[in-house]
Amino acid sequence: MSTGRKNTIIPYRKDLKEKARELRKNSTLSEILLWQEIRDRKMHGYQFHRQVPMLNFIVDFYCHELKLAIEVDGNSHQHKVSYDDKRQQELEQYEVCFLRFDDLEVKRDIRNVLRTIEYWILEKQEKGSQD
Repeated sequence: MSTGRKNTIIPYRKDLKEKARELRKNSTLSEILLWQEIRDRKMHGYQFHRQVPMLNFIVDFYCHELKLAIEVDGNSHQHKVSYDDKRQQELEQYEVCFLRFDDLEVKRDIRNVLRTIEYWILEKQEKGSQD
């Protein structure tokens, strides 16, 4: 479903707005640690948002300019693999790309997590300059 526009807003269920607000108030330690590193345009000048409603779902972090969703998968995700796959497939139809990190990976090796995000952004920029 190509929209042709870079910053197209993906529709979402209005009732998810309050749920997203609650999730922001009750972030996990890993989400807080990652947010400290990517907020305020710290990642190559791109703006990320926390707990963003999209379609019938909420993604942990999202950058509209890059169409990049970042998910931090904790213990609760181990039992929701098929749900996460379905959600990702539906959002990929809107050209959303996903980076997934394990909760422990963020806590123990955040530098590598940040390098992975940075590498993804640089690859996207390089491809964009070739188009």
